[in-house]
Amino acid sequence: MATDMIPPPAAAAFLAANGWAGAEITPLAGDASFRRYFRVRNADRCGVLMDAPPPHEDPRPFISIARWLADRGFAAPAIHAADEAAGLVLIEDFGDDRMREAIETDPGSAVRLYSAAIDVLVALRRHEAMAGLRPYDLAELQREAALLVEWYCPAIGLDVDEDAYRAAWYEVLPLALAQRPVTVLRDYHVENLMLISEGLGLLDFQDALAGHPAYDLVSLLQDARRDVEPSIEEAMLARYRTAAGEGDAFLDAYHVLGAQRNAKIIGIFTRLWKRDGKPRYPSLCPRVWAYLERDLSYPALAPVAAWFDANIPPELRGDPMVLSAR
Repeated sequence: MATDMIPPPAAAAFLAANGWAGAEITPLAGDASFRRYFRVRNADRCGVLMDAPPPHEDPRPFISIARWLADRGFAAPAIHAADEAAGLVLIEDFGDDRMREAIETDPGSAVRLYSAAIDVLVALRRHEAMAGLRPYDLAELQREAALLVEWYCPAIGLDVDEDAYRAAWYEVLPLALAQRPVTVLRDYHVENLMLISEGLGLLDFQDALAGHPAYDLVSLLQDARRDVEPSIEEAMLARYRTAAGEGDAFLDAYHVLGAQRNAKIIGIFTRLWKRDGKPRYPSLCPRVWAYLERDLSYPALAPVAAWFDANIPPELRGDPMVLSAR
């Protein structure tokens, strides 16, 4: 077992105190944060132990959002037990059937499964944003977009006009501010969607904010970890807009948030490599650049596209680890 996937010292006592004494604990997954997950088996029961160690992580948002979602009929994991101070949460186990592997095994299922994922978002937008969520406002969107110039550009030795970058985003980001904010899950993609008997199980929503409904649509259809065929993106975007009754203003917001999210992800993936020592992430950047360039071609993004044309040549849009070694 890798050192970083050894169960936390307090795990056995936590489980015993909550009726799971003697349970077998096996590694399940880590992610880009400090959170780790372990599968817990006790007789005929199975659960998932989330280790969200303070001060780096706080399990309370996950717990409260999971309950909010479940109360409204969405398939979020049930919370079996929690020690918030220790960062330990025992949650329902949704199994191993992720939407990603289901599509890879049976590509013909893509339209059906993506349609189901779209329908969840259509249902989610019918509810006002969960009370107490921070707003996904202009300042937050701008802060995230800036991650590209803060991390990617220095990593490849590129000196860019950061003031003009911020100014270009200020021109377009108002198009993506929600008139009626919804709960934005923020990591809504095929690796966080589980195939369960109730439909699609939701995971990794602890960073939810109150913002524009197009954001989660971008997260699903411009997936940083797998290629989404343009035909699928177009069909699913049309499905959503028809069901939600959205027009051209929503399409503007979708592409603005697509560009913003993809710029952010390029910055984050570079930071995960440079600061956090996780070298697998830079290789995902070429895919994200392709999505970003697709969004920049949309008319509403003209000011931001002009900045990229003036500051980051096409040959410097790719894997930062590879580019930094040139």
